[in-house]
Amino acid sequence: MGVKQRVHRLLEVGGATREEQVVDWGIMALIAANVMAVILSTVDALYAQYSFYFRAFEVISVTVFSVEYLGRIWAVTVRQEYANPIMGRLRYALRPMLIIDLLAILPFYVGFFFVDLRFLRALRLFRFFRLLKLARYSQTIQAFKYVLKEKREDLIVAVSATLILLVLSSSMMYFFEHEAQPEAFSSIPETFWWGVVTLTTVGYGDVYPVTFGGRVFAAVVAFLGVGLFALPASILSSGFVDQARSSESETMCPHCGEVISEEH
Repeated sequence: MGVKQRVHRLLEVGGATREEQVVDWGIMALIAANVMAVILSTVDALYAQYSFYFRAFEVISVTVFSVEYLGRIWAVTVRQEYANPIMGRLRYALRPMLIIDLLAILPFYVGFFFVDLRFLRALRLFRFFRLLKLARYSQTIQAFKYVLKEKREDLIVAVSATLILLVLSSSMMYFFEHEAQPEAFSSIPETFWWGVVTLTTVGYGDVYPVTFGGRVFAAVVAFLGVGLFALPASILSSGFVDQARSSESETMCPHCGEVISEEH
């Protein structure tokens, strides 16, 4: 096995050998440590005391993630669909997970060219994209991605129905309550807040109907919200059940990482 094939297996496939598992778990641990560092760095007293260590850890992390990112792009040409050294690597770099990898390290390098501190503070939020890199290594997150893909049409229908109900209920409540509470229900867009907290059954109590018609209508909307917001959960549950059943008859190829069905 050549160096390029080995790098591809370590970074892209992984999990088949002890060495590949060490690489996977090492990167996952580094990602988790980075997320914790970002959170702790927002504590001013803590950051002021350990700023050197925070910056050093950032440099080390970005170096590792940069090597990982460049290694993936360099070694991907071993795959037939990305064999072209230029266009193949470009197509591969435009994949969602590779864009996430790039966004995870981009703020560090952008800081060398921009001195606007407000811009840099906003850009630091992109470091949380490192958390999304865990999707590459977690089987659970991969299963969740598979379920979302398989059930996307059902979820779109459920979300669309929820949005339609939100618009209709907020519009009706506006006409019920506008005259009685012109400030709380000043417009239909303002009434969307009431619709969201009612349909989700949160009910903060900061905006609520006072008229008889508004209260009756709000009760109906609340009951509809309980049933409607349960739909996405049931769709996802059925998807996980289907995925668990299908995974029992499928195995992963240790060489390319693709699914191999036992029927073949």
